[in-house]
Amino acid sequence: MFSPPSVQFLRAFSRTLSWSASFYPQPLLNIRRRSTHGTTPAFPTLNILGFLCYTTSTLLFYFSSLVKSQYRTRNNGEENTVRANDVAFALHALALCLVTWSQFWAPLWGFEKRNVRVGKGVWGIVVGCGVGVAWVVGMVLRKGLDGGRDAGSWAWIDCVYAVGYVKLVVTVVKYVPQAWANYRRKSTAGWSIHQILLDIIGGVLSIAQLVIDSSLQRDWSGITGNPVKLGLGNISIVFDIIFMVQHYILYKGNEVEEDGMDHERRGLLSRDDEEAAARR
Repeated sequence: MFSPPSVQFLRAFSRTLSWSASFYPQPLLNIRRRSTHGTTPAFPTLNILGFLCYTTSTLLFYFSSLVKSQYRTRNNGEENTVRANDVAFALHALALCLVTWSQFWAPLWGFEKRNVRVGKGVWGIVVGCGVGVAWVVGMVLRKGLDGGRDAGSWAWIDCVYAVGYVKLVVTVVKYVPQAWANYRRKSTAGWSIHQILLDIIGGVLSIAQLVIDSSLQRDWSGITGNPVKLGLGNISIVFDIIFMVQHYILYKGNEVEEDGMDHERRGLLSRDDEEAAARR
């Protein structure tokens, strides 16, 4: 069905001008400060995993005739709501995630060296997601009918959904380390608020796009059949609000030293003040 120009613009704006643009402020801020201090390595690491999976599922939904057929079988003959702009967004996002992640390798960018490492919990999530996807693939190979081509049993579309759900899981957890780091530092310095503002716009418009697409098709299975896209928009909005509260209300104006020694300095200053007071 033909979409009116306003709907086409909404689709383009939600991805190209909002979510896609949201990947630039953080690496540009890192370059300007010549440091990644203020951001956690967990965020870009999980982002790479998430968008690798999201790109995979999006490409399969868009290009695979088998996946498209199985989707129609399970959703009353309707087409899935993945569009060309979703594919472009996924590939672009994955590339920018790799750029941001590479900035934690200080020699590559000439940044100040930091003693940072990705925690065991993050690697546990990565391994757990890999095991989960492998289990679904095994079930398709073992119990799927007609080599997984029969959508009425375990089918290859289930593997696509599994990969997509990894992105959903990653989105749930990837913001937590950064939100916790901001809380401990009582500051959002080094964490770009502009990426958050662009992200929340993209989240709202992405959900609007999904609803409009399903409305034009006169079938709401476009939403129920694409829970990853719906979930991503909602989860992103929740965490974006948390970061906005931290930046504009809780820790407004709070700054920390570039080298991360702010807690130690405050401790030394406090002891100096106490000694000076005792002498007086």
